[in-house]
Amino acid sequence: MSTPQRRQRPTVKDVAAQAGVAPMTVSYTFNHPARVAEATRTRVLAAAAQLGYRPDSTARALRSGRTQQLGVVVGEHLSYLFDDPQAAQFLAGIADVCVSEDLGVVLIPTRGDAGDADRVLAAAVDGYVLWTTVADDPVLAAVAGSGRPAAIQGGPAHPGLVCIGPDDRAAAAAVAAATTMAEATPVIISFPLDRRRISGVFRGRDLPPDLMDLQAVPFPVTGARLAGYRDALTEAGHDWDDVRIAVVQRNQRELGEEAAAALLDTLEGTDPVVVLAMSDELALGAHQTVARTHRAAVLTGWDASREATTSGIWSIAASLRDQGRACARAALSATPNPPPVPWTVVPPEEPSGK
Repeated sequence: MSTPQRRQRPTVKDVAAQAGVAPMTVSYTFNHPARVAEATRTRVLAAAAQLGYRPDSTARALRSGRTQQLGVVVGEHLSYLFDDPQAAQFLAGIADVCVSEDLGVVLIPTRGDAGDADRVLAAAVDGYVLWTTVADDPVLAAVAGSGRPAAIQGGPAHPGLVCIGPDDRAAAAAVAAATTMAEATPVIISFPLDRRRISGVFRGRDLPPDLMDLQAVPFPVTGARLAGYRDALTEAGHDWDDVRIAVVQRNQRELGEEAAAALLDTLEGTDPVVVLAMSDELALGAHQTVARTHRAAVLTGWDASREATTSGIWSIAASLRDQGRACARAALSATPNPPPVPWTVVPPEEPSGK
């Protein structure tokens, strides 16, 4: 039995012969259509369609120096971008821009190992968007030195990268101050502090020695939000050294539920609590624990999801979809000074019928 032969892919020369034009005219039709008369362009496109010809995207990229691809660098499992509601919103914002600019998206995961920089630089992309990472991530210097424009959401700030995000410290202080804290015990559910992702319950004075300076916390978003909470709690008369902080390994609702249970187990008596959580997902997990224990509590989150505000949770609105769009635009145009990301404190919604 003979092996069926693969169909030969049509070439520029085939299209030129079919249309009765020079090969250069076919090339101009697809790469510089304005240089070709409309009637000739129509004839070339008809011949290409009849033969099933499509331009070679790789060859086009080599000629133009552009791949028409935007790289998205994520220091998490790729599934995180789809499982986490706000990460998905961020990716959707990037996709909005890519659709309008006729670009593709290349997802590039990093693992915190020696191969990260090479893996990122090997991607055939025209620019990069980075999800927030740690200050000592070697990928930052690699991307900044690549000659390709890049933007990072949430920081850390790095020369050569456009940093896009809200003032996390001010926003954290504002949402904490919006709650009634004077007669309640404050507790915090925190994002990871660094790549070690140490979890557990600490007091302010018991944070790992190398992380006591909140401005030096490797994950800048975590450090800024902790600093904002500290600002508000200190202003309200609380002793930061005694504030209990549950650090979780990642942003997952079930971890927020477990963290709230661990925090409540460390408290004596039944005084009301204020739970300051760094995301709506963590706050919603904590809400389940609070409801189960019948503890009087006020909760805050971040991202102002509909589910959170209708569950009685204070939150911060700073659209990650808008931040995704801003990062993508900056990565395409090397925008040096993007406008600041607006944020606002969003109070819980009143139950219907009130």
